[in-house]
Amino acid sequence: MLPTRSLGTTGPAVSALGLGCMGMSALYGEADRAESVATIHAALEAGVTLLDTGDFYGMGHNELLIAEALRTAPAARREQALTSVKFGALRTVEGGFTGYDGRPAAVKNFAAYSLQRLGTGHIDVYRIARVDPDVPIEETVGAIAELVEAGHVRHIGLSEVGADTLRRAAAVAPIADLQIEYSLVSRGIEEKILPAARELGVGVTAYGVLSRGLISGHFTRDRALAPGDFRGMSPRFQGENLHRNLDLVDRLRAVAEAKGVSVAQAAIAWVLAQGDDIVPLVGARTRARLAEALGSLEVVLDPADLAAIEAAVPAGAAAGDRYPAAQMAHLDSEH
Repeated sequence: MLPTRSLGTTGPAVSALGLGCMGMSALYGEADRAESVATIHAALEAGVTLLDTGDFYGMGHNELLIAEALRTAPAARREQALTSVKFGALRTVEGGFTGYDGRPAAVKNFAAYSLQRLGTGHIDVYRIARVDPDVPIEETVGAIAELVEAGHVRHIGLSEVGADTLRRAAAVAPIADLQIEYSLVSRGIEEKILPAARELGVGVTAYGVLSRGLISGHFTRDRALAPGDFRGMSPRFQGENLHRNLDLVDRLRAVAEAKGVSVAQAAIAWVLAQGDDIVPLVGARTRARLAEALGSLEVVLDPADLAAIEAAVPAGAAAGDRYPAAQMAHLDSEH
């Protein structure tokens, strides 16, 4: 079984790596459903217990996919799985995003639909994907707390919030974890957000640990992205930004090869080494990528290794924002 880490002081113990399932349904082009289910099964068999999703990933598709995978998994593996669900995004028929709804009535409505799609008796960690600017975070968290009291949700999480919002939320109810982007090329949480989380006993589930494949070692300068692939609009994958960022990856590759590990394993191991209160989410869509990611748990980085990695990819070295401007505007964590 895999090593475990706790989601904060009030959350559950989970595998030291979680599986982010978004890419199996949305934003990275077509995915193979059979391979997606097989990947979830392989993750459970390896000891991964945390499955992360959002009700708006493929507009319910991802939750139904997870439900299928859990339903067809061995009972022992199914029972060990914990679901982490984001809600609140408002979508159009064409697939666009039009904002976020954090009203208490909406929170409970979203939860009812997620429980139906997942086919589970409860959601283990429930969080709004982005703060609704028109609804105080206290009201949104208070509604999730009522779902906890009713037994529909086990733990409260947050996503992409700043330190002040995190403190306000934690004053309402215990917060298990903050889900936020954190990687070698996205280190913005280190100044204020991570210290606040640690002060409050809130764990961190780090997504984007490979920056959507950018620092995985598998992305090439001439790669053609599939229609609908989010990275086609991502500043870090555009023009000169992409070349500068892949130069950083080449430097990281030299360090990884000297260590005898893959680029992806070095990048994930770096996040793991930042604290036992951090659980990286890996967005593997295939069993091969999952196996590579799980190998990072066996990588031990000593102080010299960490120094070499950070010299190769210094803080703030990435070219381009992590989201397009319109999406950056929705990030409470960036304000």
